[in-house]
Amino acid sequence: MTDLERLVALDEIRRLPLRYAKAIEQRDVEGMVALFAAEARFGEYGTGPDGVRRLMTETMADGLVAVILVANHLVELALPDDARGEVWAVCVAQSEDEYVEQLLRYEDRYRREGGEWRFLHRRHRLWYGERRSPSPFEQRPAEWPRAQVGLGDIPLADERFLRWWEARRP
Repeated sequence: MTDLERLVALDEIRRLPLRYAKAIEQRDVEGMVALFAAEARFGEYGTGPDGVRRLMTETMADGLVAVILVANHLVELALPDDARGEVWAVCVAQSEDEYVEQLLRYEDRYRREGGEWRFLHRRHRLWYGERRSPSPFEQRPAEWPRAQVGLGDIPLADERFLRWWEARRP
């Protein structure tokens, strides 16, 4: 592998967790499917595209908001088409019933197939998860730039979230 090929591979692999986080935020099941290798396994949900599709459809079903901030992505290229890595993440999630924050580390294996890098395996290693009540998503709107504290415009632009939020307003 040339230096240029190595740099391109590292860049493509480092984009995977960012694309993963974006698919979670947008509740984009098919976007998530595109990130995983054909032989990726998802336990009781199955293998490959059908397995990840079943897993993500179920786990995203009651999600109103999920944002994953990724950091400290370390990648080690093992072979031209295989690599390992780890990435730290902070996740905030609001479902119909609860708000949760997590600090976690993903331990990843990557495989290049069809010329594209994908996740072969993704292990979620939880440092902690915490429920918070009341949820910060139950605040009044911040009406930025007038105020820095309160609910921002991004969740309020989502129809599903807005219905949930309005149902909680006095």
